[in-house]
Amino acid sequence: MHRDKSKKFPSFIYGTAWKEEATAELVKRAVLAGFSGIDTANQPRHYQEHLVGEALKELAGEDIARESLFIQTKFTPANGQDQRIPYDPYADLTSQVKQSFARSLQNLQTDYVDSYLLHGPYTQPGLGKEDWEVWSAMEELYRSGKVKCIGISNVNIGQLMLLSEKAEIKPMVVQNRCFAALGWDREVRNFCNANHIIYEGFSLLTANPFVMQNPRVQQIARELKKTPEQVVFRFSTQAGILPLTGTTNEQHMKEDLQVTDFTLNPDEVKLIESITE
Repeated sequence: MHRDKSKKFPSFIYGTAWKEEATAELVKRAVLAGFSGIDTANQPRHYQEHLVGEALKELAGEDIARESLFIQTKFTPANGQDQRIPYDPYADLTSQVKQSFARSLQNLQTDYVDSYLLHGPYTQPGLGKEDWEVWSAMEELYRSGKVKCIGISNVNIGQLMLLSEKAEIKPMVVQNRCFAALGWDREVRNFCNANHIIYEGFSLLTANPFVMQNPRVQQIARELKKTPEQVVFRFSTQAGILPLTGTTNEQHMKEDLQVTDFTLNPDEVKLIESITE
């Protein structure tokens, strides 16, 4: 079973990791700057999901309806949590997913999420019984209608192929860190693009500072009257990557969204994809 959900996805997503007590204010600024996609997780170690909910409540008071926004959150396994595990770690995994999701709805002050991800597989390099049990629980959430898309983060190509082959409801979205030195996750990205799976890339800038410093990238930026960061984000969209940004700078938020009014030529895309150091 697979459904193409691409029409529901925004062209850019604002990531809320590591924002701590500034989360609500930054989410509001991002949405008011033009972002409609917000990414979070029920993982107090790195995300303040309840503050995303506070922002959504305040934005609703400014006539920005929940339905106009794309909210994505995650189930984070206990080994990815600190001591503040937001569910009973001694419960079976199906119950953990249900408890975590119920808490996410409460935190976000909503009755559905647009995308729900497994934050990362339990097993490496393949998939184990824990992964299949959690995925089955996520499939049930999808069937309930409270989740519009399900997917997985921090996944390798073998795991993704296995999940796509054997799951009853196929993954609809993948979210991975993109390293230029590793071809911008080319294998996983190409598989996603060939199988109607939305590929979201994070750390596009922070994992690849040398790309923005590359003289040829800087030259492309000058010719286009854009920043090197905008060039990288434009490259990502043309390479089949839905970009995430976590900038805390309001000017950068606006600049990040201004990447749809220009196009890189095929040689420029190929050049950026080939920069490895």
